[in-house]
Amino acid sequence: MPPSYLLTVLTLLPLAGIPALLLLRPDDHTWIRRIALTIALVEFLLSLLLVRGFVPGTAAYQFEEFRRWIPDPPIHYHLGVDGVSLFLVLLTTFLTPVAMLSSWKSIERRVQGFFITLLVLETGMVGVFISLDLVLFFLFWEAMLIPMYFLIGIWGHERRVYAALKFILYTMFGSILMLVAIVWLYELSGTFDLPQIQTMLISGQLTLPLRTELLLFGAFFLAFAIKVPLFPLHTWLPDAHTEAPTAGSIVLAGVLLKMGTYGMVRFCVPLFPEAAHRLAPYIAVLAITGVIYGALVAMVQTDLKRLVAYSSVSHLGFVVLGIFAFNPTALQGSLYQMLNHGVSTGALFLLVGTLYDRRHTHLIAEYGGLATPMPVLAALFLFVSFSSAGLPMLNGFVGEFLILTGTFERHTAWAACAALGVIFSSVYLLWAYQRVFFGAVQERNQKLPDADLRERVVLFAMAGLILWMGIGSAVFTRRTEASARNIIEQMQRPQLYNARVASARRLDAPRTGAR
Repeated sequence: MPPSYLLTVLTLLPLAGIPALLLLRPDDHTWIRRIALTIALVEFLLSLLLVRGFVPGTAAYQFEEFRRWIPDPPIHYHLGVDGVSLFLVLLTTFLTPVAMLSSWKSIERRVQGFFITLLVLETGMVGVFISLDLVLFFLFWEAMLIPMYFLIGIWGHERRVYAALKFILYTMFGSILMLVAIVWLYELSGTFDLPQIQTMLISGQLTLPLRTELLLFGAFFLAFAIKVPLFPLHTWLPDAHTEAPTAGSIVLAGVLLKMGTYGMVRFCVPLFPEAAHRLAPYIAVLAITGVIYGALVAMVQTDLKRLVAYSSVSHLGFVVLGIFAFNPTALQGSLYQMLNHGVSTGALFLLVGTLYDRRHTHLIAEYGGLATPMPVLAALFLFVSFSSAGLPMLNGFVGEFLILTGTFERHTAWAACAALGVIFSSVYLLWAYQRVFFGAVQERNQKLPDADLRERVVLFAMAGLILWMGIGSAVFTRRTEASARNIIEQMQRPQLYNARVASARRLDAPRTGAR
């Protein structure tokens, strides 16, 4: 596959497979599932070529594709990946077949539409991470919302319509703000091309007044903070997770939430560094509040799926804190924690989904003693819980350790407060595990089947990835280091500018006094 077209193939392959599904009879569920899974697996295998061809040690965009699209205003088909987006693309292509396998037996109605929706969603998610034109990025951002809305609203649980409407209203509000900011930035720069805007800002060809920078930063940041979601904009997330089908929860937690933190790294921090510096203390307070609040609320949940949902609020607070600590180590940790959270929390939702398929309830009180009839699921659930809690040698430890270490170098108090979230996460995860899997076995749970072959293959694959990411983290960080340092260097523009102004004032002071 020529590298110059690889990103286009990854973007359009899921859509290209949809006609094959449409040619099948709607009631031919077996072949619909098989063909959709085949398309998703081929997409994942092709995405591995990105890792093979990616050159570590450079912050430049790679696998770039540039085509003129609309002449006036100048909108281009511009794609590319760097260390920030490389593994997020792989995370997307990995979790999509996982989501399909999680729904192999649980989705029995409108099966054809369900798998078509998943493929459309995959195209939107991949497009968000590889778009280097602001309008193209916005189009993929919006296109991704529609299939997720249908996943929740059609194949969700009892309050699915309410949850879907809440999801779309929150995210559309943020999208409107982002669109206004994109148009405003175009009026100032004359281009929608992200690398060109970055070059103009670095060279001084484009200078943003502080008030303008603060407003642009605020518009982009609110759109991304809603998507994360950052406290107190998180209220749509528990409802969306609780009512979504298992596949929807896996994709939502694993990929969609990362689009918010990705947007902060890609747009907010490098494009508007002075605004980011000025607002960082306030954002850090919100992030730390989210870390502690999400963990405390997770402790008191009686619904297992809502507990995992609130854990996302807590864990992604760590990611936001690492971004706005403005430290290369912390930023590296945030980039890695995005991947860790996607794998670990995706696995947790998959495990919760397997329990729901057997008992059709998420209430913790309805379980108890499941380790006796379901020893394999119990062992895997404990392993993934340890990963989410940040146990050393597993992936969650690496990300949180880098974030706290880098944050501690610049802001000791921030790191000390955020570290409480690590303790609390162990409490709510292990307490929930105790109530679900230990104790006396309730009569209605005595004959529950353990994990079948399909579930074991998927769960053991994710468990192996969790262990590998915990031990071989250098495979990932070596490819993200240059991009992380480049972002931090772009953030020094306000400091350099202020230093130049102060120096000019000192040099001018003697002449002023002489006059």
